[in-house]
Amino acid sequence: MSFKKIIEKIIPKSLLGLYHYQLALISAFWYGFPSKKLIVIGVTGTKGKSTTVMLAGKILEENGAKVAWLTSATIKIGEKEQLNPYHMTMPGRFAVQQFLKDAVRTGCKFAILEVTSEGIKQHRHKFIDFNTAVFTNLKPEHIEAHGSFENYRFCKGRLFKSTKKNHILNFDDENVEYFMKFPAERKLIFGAKNKQANMVFAENIQESKEGAKFSINNIDFNLKLLGKFNVYNALAAICISISQGESLENCKKALEKIETIPGRMELVIEKPFKVIVDLAHTPDSYEEVFKSVKFLPHNKIISVFGSAGGGRDKWKRPLLGKIAAQNSNTIILTNEDPYDENPEQILSEIKSGILKTGFELPNLYEILDRRKAIKKGLKLAGENDIVLVLGKGTEQLMMVSGKKIPWDDRQITKEELKKLGIGI
Repeated sequence: MSFKKIIEKIIPKSLLGLYHYQLALISAFWYGFPSKKLIVIGVTGTKGKSTTVMLAGKILEENGAKVAWLTSATIKIGEKEQLNPYHMTMPGRFAVQQFLKDAVRTGCKFAILEVTSEGIKQHRHKFIDFNTAVFTNLKPEHIEAHGSFENYRFCKGRLFKSTKKNHILNFDDENVEYFMKFPAERKLIFGAKNKQANMVFAENIQESKEGAKFSINNIDFNLKLLGKFNVYNALAAICISISQGESLENCKKALEKIETIPGRMELVIEKPFKVIVDLAHTPDSYEEVFKSVKFLPHNKIISVFGSAGGGRDKWKRPLLGKIAAQNSNTIILTNEDPYDENPEQILSEIKSGILKTGFELPNLYEILDRRKAIKKGLKLAGENDIVLVLGKGTEQLMMVSGKKIPWDDRQITKEELKKLGIGI
């Protein structure tokens, strides 16, 4: 049993909040309250956090600033960047405060963090002096952990309640009014649907196999990143940069240089077929991934995926199956992070959504071993097919029956491609 589980078992729920708060205070004190020496930007929402953080970081770096960022994909401090070794987006308080301290020590001006609802619930955001809070979007997720969607949204809102300077908000999200009510010295809104005064508004959006194009105030942006969702991520990053004095021209210059985001629609191999690895693990993110790949020339789409266990959002499993069935020619169900749940039961719940669509069973495989599942997807792929490996992105661990298994979908895919004699 983990230390965290032991603590949760020993300490009454009524006192857990105080325990987490005190840890936050102790860790900040231990490292000398480093956030006071940085411009700290917190990005929260259901989707797009990592990409928004990295895009904003790249823009700020374009103008010569030294930047640190902490995302579920990578952790960067100045020139040094590494994959996130934690199996969580926002690690514990001591890890976060040490990250901020290292950013100060390295001479960084900015620190950009993904801020999760679970992190907020456990006061991991406390004693961090946020200059800017960013809201990307809000969709049902982690409902079991929070008890209700309203509680989930409430946790997100606490970041804005504690951040008084800059608020950046996705005006196209149906929950934006909830976040608009929190006071701030300056509010920046972005969107692509209903233009408002003083809004960072994307017009003339075009998607293609080369990426996504849009314009802001007659300035054309040509992203190399696929998908309309990346237009929204870019808009959020542009607003972050504007809040720190950057120009639209500088934003354009930086954004157009970016070719990929690790584990986010990451193209592992292009020929003779394409393999794309993506973190997508919610119904909305599945919809976005499949919409995006439709713009790529292809014959068949082969989808390899599962769903996390540990009692997490069980409601979404049939929906994931349904969406995949409606957009795939072949489906291979496999482990994602079953934790202590029965892996076969997880697959059965996903399968229930697939079968309701009338998906042809000869094209449905169930292979619990994720490596073997990926290998099967690669072996089934023909010229110009697309293999989607979904659910983990850059995650470096797989959680199976209480064990942490070293993992990286991208690396496993490359190893299996090599075994099949396919160069990368």
